[in-house]
Amino acid sequence: MAVIAYDIAFRERKNYTRETFNRFEKWLIKYVRDWGDCDDFCTHAFGALLAQYNDLFVKVRKWCDRPEFWVRRAAGVILIYPMAKNVYGEIDPLKITNALMNDEHYLVLKGYGWMLKVYGYREPKKLEKYLFENVQTMPRVSFRYAIEKLDVDTKKSLMKK
Repeated sequence: MAVIAYDIAFRERKNYTRETFNRFEKWLIKYVRDWGDCDDFCTHAFGALLAQYNDLFVKVRKWCDRPEFWVRRAAGVILIYPMAKNVYGEIDPLKITNALMNDEHYLVLKGYGWMLKVYGYREPKKLEKYLFENVQTMPRVSFRYAIEKLDVDTKKSLMKK
């Protein structure tokens, strides 16, 4: 049923307002319980809302401190939609990465790694610079996701660090 609800919510994206954020955040906290629902909801309906209202990113940053792993994961994966659509002007994905860098849950690490991979489609040089600066501290699972689509030479150079 959740998948149907998320799909209906996404289809209504033209009717979103800033107040929609509060409703979606309540859904995220109350109804989402795993990575699958988190990814479905955040990479579509919730991500589309953030794409429309980049200034709401300040609220997303607070999720990094939540006890629920799926909410922390959501802080990264919600950025995938705006970045994929190239409407993330006021959003700095590296703030989320820095906040979640050494999270205790592997699904959170995978989530922000996936987000970094998508960031690399739009900002490959910024991603490369960030990865070179953080290769020693970034968990391997996040790092591997982040470098997945980089060119072969850059990957090799990063892997030597």
